Amino acid sequence: TNIPPNESMDVAKKIKETYSYVCPDIAKEFAKYDQEPSKWIKQFEGVESVTKKPFTADVGYERFLGPEIFFNPEIASSDFLTPLPDIVDQVIQSSPIDTRRGLYKNIVLSGGSTMFKDFARRLQRDVKKVVDFRIKQSEDLSGGRLKSTPIDVNVVSHRMQ
Repeated sequence: TNIPPNESMDVAKKIKETYSYVCPDIAKEFAKYDQEPSKWIKQFEGVESVTKKPFTADVGYERFLGPEIFFNPEIASSDFLTPLPDIVDQVIQSSPIDTRRGLYKNIVLSGGSTMFKDFARRLQRDVKKVVDFRIKQSEDLSGGRLKSTPIDVNVVSHRMQ
């Protein structure tokens, strides 16, 4: 990997937009790459803007580790420990109770890093897990007297064109 320093930001942007995706299970994803690296590790090819010399960079685990930071922030820094699905849930829970179901049904993503492949699917799954866990806790604490209606979680997003 010989990425010219003056090209690093542009190369990072191109790699992010071309090769990155959100995986459903990070442990399985590591195993997949370890079993068949030639199938999953991609090679970025670029040309240095001044000298016009070609360069290459292997893109492996980074393809899914970058986006994974939104769902497991502790892999990047111990300063940030709250996953995005928990933050989304906390924001909705801080809203008036009569608006929450509607908010869970209409989580809208727009631009930036939310455009990673499968970002919306993972966010929807993880927010649903948080919500279902809280409902189950409420039912358990009531000794079975309460039976809550399931809450629909829907995430809407658009993929990069």
